[in-house]
Amino acid sequence: MISQLQQYKLNRLKLVEQAAKTRILCVRCLQPDYGCYCGHIQRFDPKIEFVILIHPIEVRRRIATGRMSHLILENSHLISGENYTDHPLVNELIQSQSHQSVILSPGQGSVDLTTLTAEERKGVFLPEKPLRIFVLDGTWATAGKMLRRSENLIHLPRICFTPNRPSNFRVRKQPAVTYYSTIEAIHQTIELIGDHETTSNRSHDHLLYVFDQMVERQLEFIRASQARPGGVTYRRKRERKPGP
Repeated sequence: MISQLQQYKLNRLKLVEQAAKTRILCVRCLQPDYGCYCGHIQRFDPKIEFVILIHPIEVRRRIATGRMSHLILENSHLISGENYTDHPLVNELIQSQSHQSVILSPGQGSVDLTTLTAEERKGVFLPEKPLRIFVLDGTWATAGKMLRRSENLIHLPRICFTPNRPSNFRVRKQPAVTYYSTIEAIHQTIELIGDHETTSNRSHDHLLYVFDQMVERQLEFIRASQARPGGVTYRRKRERKPGP
């Protein structure tokens, strides 16, 4: 006959075995161990200062390409928020006379760099000042709200580009195939206006390399999970509430 203590221990063991498995997350990229991409990161200086303004929802996402971009780009900033009107660091960067500040955002009044020649692109920027580009990292809806609410951002000169290929962000639904993730948008911007050294040695392609590695790893995990229905999962199953 089992004692009450033994029965308690057996019940505890059973509960532990049935509990959802937890994931150990990398403190740098916030990916679980099987999806950590830190080993692929090779930082480089694009000779452009990127200020990535990340929406709080994106901060919580493990597949956040704004954070990935920041980990790869030297001299970049990653700043979380929704309304940057009174953000001290953002205002300091905008008001600084050491750089020319613009924002990467399509819309009315935005200069489409794709339609310009190389010489015309040079005319858009001040040759005597290094370039500082603000980038909104969020969904298209949240990025639009961030820009509208931030009085200090809405008056910045805008630049944009026309995508020349579909996005490779196949693990997250995009509004259209030509809607780029933040990391793809930064790569294309460097492609168009980056300095000769960066574009000639293709150091900016490392952005896409790390991004593609992450996407492929996520797809592998999805395929493996689908091939083993009922296998180990890291998500708790939601109990269906009885209908009316």
